[in-house]
Amino acid sequence: MPDEMDRVLFSAVLVAAAGSAIVGGIFYGFSSFVMKAFARVTAERGVAAMNSINVVVINPSFMLPFVGTALLCLVLAAGSYFWWPQMSGKIVLVAALLYVVGTFGLTMVLNQPLNLKLAAMPAGQAVAYWPRYVETWTRWNHVRTAASLLAAMLFVGAVVVK
Repeated sequence: MPDEMDRVLFSAVLVAAAGSAIVGGIFYGFSSFVMKAFARVTAERGVAAMNSINVVVINPSFMLPFVGTALLCLVLAAGSYFWWPQMSGKIVLVAALLYVVGTFGLTMVLNQPLNLKLAAMPAGQAVAYWPRYVETWTRWNHVRTAASLLAAMLFVGAVVVK
């Protein structure tokens, strides 16, 4: 049975690594070039594009890795107890918490409220708010990008150590 549990944990950690990397890659694209491109167009176009993205992002191809990885990380954080005597369990715990807090948590507490605020504003107010939105949203996106990618690397590191 311990071998079966090791296989399940090994597989779950690899799935969490992949999910973290996918989400980190998406966020990296926004930090690297999407928000920079939006900042170069007129505020009206930037607001319209971002509001459109915030609607279409609610789809299985994004939500499954984003939310699914967060849920898996919660399970892994609890399951890391089984690996706790080993370094790999400690690494899994740190990686899982990094994703849950630094990626999912930041999104829910910072980026998503900014998106909702932008979408709810009248057009003229949204245009005036746009430069501040881009700066603040992008700053926090850098953090969640780093958290996702670091979590992915730590998950892989836990497998290597194991």
